[in-house]
Amino acid sequence: MASGSQELERFVYEALVRGESKASISAALASAGWRDEQTRGVLDAYADTPFVVPVPRPRASVSAREAFLYLVLFASLYFAAWHLGSLLFDLIARAWPDPAEDYAAYRLGRSIRWSTAALIIAFPVFAFVSNYVAKDVARHPIKRLSPVRRWLTYLTLFVAAAVLIGDMTTLVFNVLGGELTARFVLKVVVVALIAGSAFAWYLYDLRREEVDA
Repeated sequence: MASGSQELERFVYEALVRGESKASISAALASAGWRDEQTRGVLDAYADTPFVVPVPRPRASVSAREAFLYLVLFASLYFAAWHLGSLLFDLIARAWPDPAEDYAAYRLGRSIRWSTAALIIAFPVFAFVSNYVAKDVARHPIKRLSPVRRWLTYLTLFVAAAVLIGDMTTLVFNVLGGELTARFVLKVVVVALIAGSAFAWYLYDLRREEVDA
């Protein structure tokens, strides 16, 4: 695989040196069986700057600072999403109490306070770091290709998709068993909205990145 990547990079470089356009190089590679995502990554490594030899673009690199920012960003996202769901579940439990559930009022109130405190701390951290990262990427677009960012984004998509699948499976299971209640449906909707929003946003972000690339 490494040898194939080196051959592709060498071919693209030599073709650019000979004056071939990126479109013609991409078409030639596609006819030879190379996938678009493989060729695009190598072609995008060179700028469209007129010069006697191909001009390389700066490549994304991983720094400790960048890893720290993205870890804080996604950790605060998960933490805030979890406690938002917990808070809404507690409010639903308070509005539609289940007589069969032994859940004392003081425990419910304590859970609500804890989730509220977590959101007061975690969400501003997420918003601040997200805004900071967005401005940094706007100044340095190459950082959109950060391996840490892409891995954590895909991990978030995976987690959100897994939660949505589990949520819908639970819903169907209860529908088939005839055990639907307003309390249960509201909890399913809460999980679907939180996980679905995260999934939709980060999928849109990845697609926007592909369009801008």
